[in-house]
Amino acid sequence: MADIVLNVEVRERAGTGGAREVRRAGKVPGVLYGGALDPVNIAVRSNEFRKALHSGKLLGHMVTLKYGDESQTVIAKDIQFHPVTDEAVHFDLYRVGEHQLIKISVPVHFQNHEASPGLKRGGTLNVALHEVELMVPADSIPEELMIDLTGLDIGDSVRAASLTLPKGAQLTAHHRDATVASVATSSAMQSVEATDEAEGEAAS
Repeated sequence: MADIVLNVEVRERAGTGGAREVRRAGKVPGVLYGGALDPVNIAVRSNEFRKALHSGKLLGHMVTLKYGDESQTVIAKDIQFHPVTDEAVHFDLYRVGEHQLIKISVPVHFQNHEASPGLKRGGTLNVALHEVELMVPADSIPEELMIDLTGLDIGDSVRAASLTLPKGAQLTAHHRDATVASVATSSAMQSVEATDEAEGEAAS
């Protein structure tokens, strides 16, 4: 069962004018699509949507959509925000079966910085990918992918193919051979090395 339940209503009027009308009524407009059924224009009360959003379990997670006595499992695929107020102004929900494979981007985080010899020596962690794209069962979407930096020295890198994935998940072709992060010499280290080299040449 999904953690988030959204009570939706069907909105008759599509387009910009219809969406504006919904927002004036204190609701967030959205679209439900996917599967064999046609897209449906829907809306959720703003305070309910805001509460779901702030839970951190909305975007990219399984959500139970309720319409009257009917309910179905969906994935929140996209949310658009107002550029000034940061309030949600539109959302997309995608119909899924509980075990259906879906393509989704999952955030990457890092741990054990202090156990990396390269970082302890003053190196810097260069992050090439902040998210990794997976094909994963809808009921097994991870909150994050955690990368252990233990033992990484300057010049070492972490490739997407080495990540530990949930059961049934696999990297998409787009990220299968990608480098997620690497430990490199920092500008401060380069400056120290250049100074030491100069002093060594002067001494000789």
